[in-house]
Amino acid sequence: MKALGKGAVVLGTAVPAVFMGIVLAGAGASDASGGPALTLAHGLNTALMPKAGHAWTSWYTKSAKQCPGGKLTPALLAAQGYQESGFNPTIEGPPTDYGTAKGIAQFIDSTWATYAQDADGDGTALGAKDPEDAIMAQGRYMCKLVKDADKSGYNGDSVSLALAGYNAGWGWVQHYRAVPPESFAAGQTYHYVRIITANAKKWGSTAGAPLSTQGWTKPVDGPVGTPYRAAGANWASGYHTGVDFVVPLGRTVRAAGPGEVVKAGSGGYYGNEVVVRHDDGMYSQYAHLSSISVSKGQKVEGGQAMGLSGATGNVTGPHLHFEIRTGPAYGSDISPVSYLRQRGVSL
Repeated sequence: MKALGKGAVVLGTAVPAVFMGIVLAGAGASDASGGPALTLAHGLNTALMPKAGHAWTSWYTKSAKQCPGGKLTPALLAAQGYQESGFNPTIEGPPTDYGTAKGIAQFIDSTWATYAQDADGDGTALGAKDPEDAIMAQGRYMCKLVKDADKSGYNGDSVSLALAGYNAGWGWVQHYRAVPPESFAAGQTYHYVRIITANAKKWGSTAGAPLSTQGWTKPVDGPVGTPYRAAGANWASGYHTGVDFVVPLGRTVRAAGPGEVVKAGSGGYYGNEVVVRHDDGMYSQYAHLSSISVSKGQKVEGGQAMGLSGATGNVTGPHLHFEIRTGPAYGSDISPVSYLRQRGVSL
């Protein structure tokens, strides 16, 4: 049974990916251009992208817009293009029984014939090596795979399944009813999906760019008590992972800045807590609340009420425990004072 995707794969035989070196090395790619003054361009953070991809940012944006529903983003398609070819539009892999992968999106002729269009109006003389045409074809093909994944009922999110289908062929996704495991094809497809997903998250954020101060505020009206990194046996980490605001029971707790609620409920020792993800991929946490008035998945504005201060969880009295984190969970804390200062807020 021949696989349905671009990859040169037949069930039972996996042909090694042409650019496995890029796949394995790409996780730590740091060929960034520019400094922190650069911001999002066409939905991509060019401060964090390799320089070779800068010429194609507008095309990745156009390509993503072809697919309704917002599941394909410019950052995802750009990260995939980098993984496929290192953004090299002239690259060509070795011939195989199933065709030769060509261009920035590494199409073989049979798949190219299905998805190719003259997007830039130059007559398509270069075929799959025409980067603008190839990027648009990449988006059309990925959109088809996302739709197939949405209907499949297979394990995993539709974007990851689509990436696996693009790399190995949809036949292997059907075979495993999921992204093929790490044991498949020496981990090529498994790591392909993980690396692209990680780079897409990074390149689609404003990390490294100037942080907006619009809409940012103190999370509660009250003075700071226990500071960040105060040492002591009261904390499992040996130090205080946030700052405490000395406030009585029932004081309104507000979102420090705009974002999306990723947790709203019980947090163990933290009692009732809310965690919000912000535009730069950082998270703010609000703990020991007596009540919560937002829910997971809700968008919030800076200053929006999210609950009331309290004394739930492991506490000696009412207060608001506030953290800034690099991830949603405990153990990824950074200084909330320094972070809020960058956002124009002084504690």
